[in-house]
Amino acid sequence: MGEAIPTNLLDLDLPGMESLAVEMGAKPFHGRNLLKWIHKHGVTDFEQMTDLPKGFRQRLADETLIDVPEIVFEQPSLDGTTKWVLELHDGQRIETVYIPDGDRSTICVSSQVGCALDCSFCSTAQQGFNRNLSAGEIIGQVWQATRELGKPPTNVVMMGMGEPLANFDAVVTAMRLMTEDLAYMISKTRVTLSTSGVVPALRRLKEVSDVSLAVSLHAPDDALRDQLVPINRKYPLEELIPACRDYIVGDKRRKVTWEYVMLDGVNDSISHAKALIRLLQGVPSKVNLIPFNPFPGTDYRTSPAERIDAFRDRLMRAGIITITRKTRGDDIDAACGQLVGRVRDRSRRQLRAGRGRATGGAS
Repeated sequence: MGEAIPTNLLDLDLPGMESLAVEMGAKPFHGRNLLKWIHKHGVTDFEQMTDLPKGFRQRLADETLIDVPEIVFEQPSLDGTTKWVLELHDGQRIETVYIPDGDRSTICVSSQVGCALDCSFCSTAQQGFNRNLSAGEIIGQVWQATRELGKPPTNVVMMGMGEPLANFDAVVTAMRLMTEDLAYMISKTRVTLSTSGVVPALRRLKEVSDVSLAVSLHAPDDALRDQLVPINRKYPLEELIPACRDYIVGDKRRKVTWEYVMLDGVNDSISHAKALIRLLQGVPSKVNLIPFNPFPGTDYRTSPAERIDAFRDRLMRAGIITITRKTRGDDIDAACGQLVGRVRDRSRRQLRAGRGRATGGAS
């Protein structure tokens, strides 16, 4: 028989931490204190957790670990955005983005290494899918961001690498930790899960979470969305739209945010805008128009600014809140759809040496 694999404490939410404490002969409140030490105070040395019983601390040292993904490359953008490349325990690498905006600080968090959904306009999708992240690897991105910023972010968006609802259990556990009072205390309205439309998982999410919802829509009809977002062939709009409406039902303050990348000559005409208005009828909605971020090898082009403005104005006249998202971090490949982990072939030593420089490396 092989040795038991140590429990990574970052994988545990509050009930899990309380259960672990009881299993190790301590009290549930010791589990609460342990969670607070790790997430609120950023402490990973059990000896510093002085309000925990000595025997409990020893068992934690013997049987568990706190395995935080390591920042191995940091690249700042001219607009203040910062991209971090994090290395996981098995050498895989993911990307996390920090976006400052006045008093608001947003962390864009990855849920998978790569992505299996193969959306044609997304650079991340072009690298394929490697594996799901654990809950600890997801919340570890927030842990690192909190240490880097000196305080927790005000907002977290699950819009990094991967499809969050394809990694359901780990994502839900991580989001519980984001909103936990003993951890990061982020309002549930300031945690946003973005999905391309895994309908069964979306309906399941409603039973266990009420974080904000964003949906990668990108087309107003099935024929076009089948091309742009292939998962639509499995879960078409006639299933997706009701599931989204049901997710927010009962709270008149809530809206579904629809992400809509603007592709020149593909989905950006006034007729597309009118079709989108019809599609969203009866669903409390906000639409984010996203100028396309070109990447090598793509045939898509960014819609002209005047066409984006006309599209936005048509939706606004129909009473749909619509904004054009300001592109952030595109000079460091940190903008929407650009996270690709292209540093996997570089050694950890090289990446450490390059950390903090604005040139070379990640782009």
